[in-house]
Amino acid sequence: MMKKRRIFLLVCSIICLPLSGWACTNFLVGKDASVDGSTMITYSADSYYLFGSLYHYPAAVYESNQLLDVYEWDTGKYLGQIEQAKETYNVVGNMNEFAVAIAETTFGGRPELVDTTGILDYGSLIYITLQRSKTAREAIKTMTDLVEKYGFCSEGESFSIADPQEVWIMEMVGKGGKEKGAVWVALRIPDDCVSAHANQARITTIPFKDKANCMYSKDVVSFARKQGYFSGKDSEFSFSDTYAPLDYGAIRLCEARVWSFFRRIDPAMDTYYSYINGETRQRMPLWIKPKTKLLVKEVRNFMRDHYEGTPLDMTVGAGSGAFASPFRNSPLTYMVDSVEYYHERPVATQQTGFTFVAQMRSGMPTSIGGVLWFGVDDATCNVYVPMYCGMDTVPTCFDTNNGSLLEFSWTSAFWINNWVANMVYPQFSYAMEDVRLRQQALEDKFDAELDSIDRQAIYLYGKDKALAVKFITDFSINQAEEATAKWKKIGEYLMVKRLDGVLKMEENGKFVQNEKGIPPHVVRPGYPTDYARDEFVTPNPDRFRVKTKEELDKRK
Repeated sequence: MMKKRRIFLLVCSIICLPLSGWACTNFLVGKDASVDGSTMITYSADSYYLFGSLYHYPAAVYESNQLLDVYEWDTGKYLGQIEQAKETYNVVGNMNEFAVAIAETTFGGRPELVDTTGILDYGSLIYITLQRSKTAREAIKTMTDLVEKYGFCSEGESFSIADPQEVWIMEMVGKGGKEKGAVWVALRIPDDCVSAHANQARITTIPFKDKANCMYSKDVVSFARKQGYFSGKDSEFSFSDTYAPLDYGAIRLCEARVWSFFRRIDPAMDTYYSYINGETRQRMPLWIKPKTKLLVKEVRNFMRDHYEGTPLDMTVGAGSGAFASPFRNSPLTYMVDSVEYYHERPVATQQTGFTFVAQMRSGMPTSIGGVLWFGVDDATCNVYVPMYCGMDTVPTCFDTNNGSLLEFSWTSAFWINNWVANMVYPQFSYAMEDVRLRQQALEDKFDAELDSIDRQAIYLYGKDKALAVKFITDFSINQAEEATAKWKKIGEYLMVKRLDGVLKMEENGKFVQNEKGIPPHVVRPGYPTDYARDEFVTPNPDRFRVKTKEELDKRK
């Protein structure tokens, strides 16, 4: 693990104070809730400190009694050493060669339960576990055994853990240094359902007797009793209400993202608007059954949500400006005359470092069946590229050492995507159409190609696994570099087409120009009429009005 990566990997942990800046969103899809029978989990790693890149941990074999140095992913701080596994597995991003994937969102919880003496933070826990687990259940056991032995030094975390057969949500919080380890609970999402979490613990009551679909720490209730958090019956115990009580920020800025996802796959969930608006107490279910089964394409687009078409729609209102921007300047909350206010917090946001949709498909070798649809920067403006989990080399454009948060690189997808996005933001409603058409075309191309690539990879796997690995690695690298090159072209195109807010005309995909390379005419789109009326005219009708000739003739 490169120290440079650790320094810049401040993933989703800036939320310990009320209303301070919620980050990260996960959606979970059971195998019978998807069209092709794949399981899926999603992740947006949102942080202004995060350089988006694709991490890679090659499989390895170690000598007995070897130790592993652990560094905090948020800061690069050295935390201590743990026993190294004798064998580790290949990991690409947040998925390993057995198509086990893990994502997270931080919910914080009771601040006194953060254990500063622990050796494992949530980030190191994820990537160490991926190197040691062949199934989702094994990953849960690995994670909980590790924190039991070495301590958990992060705030409360919700984890999405999946393999080609099962999808689990696990919630974990430390013991504040009072005792080593953590209290936790993990529930299997029903195969025909979807779930979500977005920086708020969502598991309430625990089905203790359902051993097949529920796992938990032996002291998950007794520790709460000991701390004075809970005094009722075990059947009444709620993990979320005990260890991460809801406040308005958790409801409106976190649960609202879950609601927005749920309502898009079941319109009946609109009834929970009163809940996320802080008017009623009835919490949303942990999972729901979608009205129709989901395509991976739909799930990718769910990660681009800004509450469009709801009362929370971020493309309208004063904050959206003249060009219907769904983005707001940070911080998330602000003070006016000693009163605290907030901006809505959508799924897609400009501070995303990297984002993915992990798709785990059964019925084929896991190294081929696992595809990490990976993108850097804001999902609104980026492209999700298929990365096979069995690949053994990372594309240069996604490489951790190709640029940094303070070092621009023209070959880094993170920087190219940010460059394009930051050209789109100021004229969002105009410029986004140019990006969206190309974004969907490229992702549709990837979707169309994947079936053929799968078949070729499976054929090669039957002949020689090494050849199959090379084939899927080459394909993944080529797609990533192609997407980055095309995004650079999009940036160049936007720069020319919309330079200084003046629009150049096109015909047949080319800019109209004479033999001297000069456009015969341009369009100055100006401000939308409704915006001009509301912002310029209505407040002071005469301020910008052009005086008539009759008025000028009456001058003294």
